[in-house]
Amino acid sequence: MSDRVRVLVFVTAADAGPEAVEGAYHRISRSLTGTPGLLANELLRSVHDPAGFVVMSEWRDMDAFRAWEEGESHRSTTAPLRPLQDHSRGASFGVYTVQAVYENRTAAYAGGEKG
Repeated sequence: MSDRVRVLVFVTAADAGPEAVEGAYHRISRSLTGTPGLLANELLRSVHDPAGFVVMSEWRDMDAFRAWEEGESHRSTTAPLRPLQDHSRGASFGVYTVQAVYENRTAAYAGGEKG
């Protein structure tokens, strides 16, 4: 269906607080502006666990994601979230290929920084 790839990074605010997660997410997102192949990223907060977050990034394809992941700036750019990664479920991230999509274009949301 699609070559698109979504990367989920599991993050916890249990020790640092939600402001630390949100701040790190926004710093990283600003740094990633213009990254080839990066289509979008989102910060999701759990409804059931207010300390639980997921950063979801969407990539054009696996080649674009791998090029960025293996590049020089990957580790330094994502460093602010690294201490906040949630290792309680084993791996703190997952990489998924998009297999099918149903879209509802009648509703749109454009979120940004609060405040």
